[in-house]
Amino acid sequence: MTEPTVAGGGASPWLRGPLRPFQHGQYRLLVGSLTASMLGEGLWLMAMVWQVIALDGGAAELSIVSTGAAVGMVATVLLGGVVADRVPQRRILLITELLLAGAAILTATLALLGMIDIWYLAAVAFLRGVGSGFYYPAYSAMLPSIVPADHLLAANGVEGTLRPIIMQAGGPAIASFLVAAYSPGAALAVGAVAQVVATIFLVLLRPVPVRRDPSADESRHPVRSMLIDVREGFVYMVKTPWLLATLVFASLMILVTMGPMEVLIPFAVKDGAGGGPKEHAIVMAAFGVSGALASLAMASRKLPKRYLTTMNLMWGIACLPFILIGLANDVWLIALGAFILGALFSAPMVIWGTLLQRRVPPALLGRVSSLDFFVSLVFMPVSMALAGPVSIAIGLVPTFVIAGILPLPIAILAIVLARMPADELAHPLDQEADDSGDSEPEDTGAGEPGGEEPRAASSTH
Repeated sequence: MTEPTVAGGGASPWLRGPLRPFQHGQYRLLVGSLTASMLGEGLWLMAMVWQVIALDGGAAELSIVSTGAAVGMVATVLLGGVVADRVPQRRILLITELLLAGAAILTATLALLGMIDIWYLAAVAFLRGVGSGFYYPAYSAMLPSIVPADHLLAANGVEGTLRPIIMQAGGPAIASFLVAAYSPGAALAVGAVAQVVATIFLVLLRPVPVRRDPSADESRHPVRSMLIDVREGFVYMVKTPWLLATLVFASLMILVTMGPMEVLIPFAVKDGAGGGPKEHAIVMAAFGVSGALASLAMASRKLPKRYLTTMNLMWGIACLPFILIGLANDVWLIALGAFILGALFSAPMVIWGTLLQRRVPPALLGRVSSLDFFVSLVFMPVSMALAGPVSIAIGLVPTFVIAGILPLPIAILAIVLARMPADELAHPLDQEADDSGDSEPEDTGAGEPGGEEPRAASSTH
């Protein structure tokens, strides 16, 4: 690997602060693909909701489709992490986008021809979940290889800014216009074009070597070697208190909030406030814009000294606006709740991504990233599946109130039990990173391969 080709001192004055990762050509291509892929996902999320409704589906049918995506991700993300630590990540991303683009083209064609059904949407959602299970571990493991360590916070901030703007606001806004003016099939067609563009960016991206010594695997049977890889990731997670506690908290938070977020908000807009696709897009845009602003603000600063406490408390507090969303009878109140929710949820995501890339050994980063998705999303299918039936059984408002109240005390309990205040003071990250990565004994996974490997995040290509 070679050193970054653009040093900070010679960079354009426009490529500083939160934009400093754009100094690197490989990063520009990667983020271009990510942006197009997010746009396709945002278009899919909105078009899928209104395609289900156009097929006379309700909350139960939407739960079935949404659950497909969650099941696909949970079923494959552990394998995705193992593959990301073994196979060049650019290859993984390219194959994933090719499959998603093909599925998107077929889905749009069937929708425009009026030949689509709920079961097919659920199958496509499952495939998209499988794609996410491979995509995000590979992306997370690749990022420290193409930008220096002191650009990682900004790079995660860029992702945190793009995700709400493109996937949660821009994509749904475009889709809502197309649904209202034409049909859900038209929105699905534009989403297919976005997936093709994402694939083209990855074709232009140069391969990046895997940051792992392959010699340790030469004497092992491939299947046994992969199982050992999975075990090593779990052992590292269990031996790292801040990681385990955060993931357990995140899994419980998602259990009570993801179903209301993905399945019930459209019906809060439709039934509670008398809105339609346009109003739903406004709510999604409020969530996205605030998340983008919060991510950009976080990326413009150093990591907070109390980064673990800040991150978990913000996630717990972020869920309180669900109460407002459930009680509101006006779209602007639902949008206000979504605005607050988006800001407080997205800002700590920037901290979390940087934290993993700074404190997890490079050889384990793909597997730990996949465990992040697996452990925190393992209850997502349950949440999606239960959201519709629970809201029918106890009512829409009580379901949102429960989602708003429960996460905060769980966050506080996680902080206390994992002794996060002491950990974050013992391992400060509020200064520029050096090349050594996180060398504390309890975080390297004593006896685990890769625990003593120096961090290579300052290299690229």
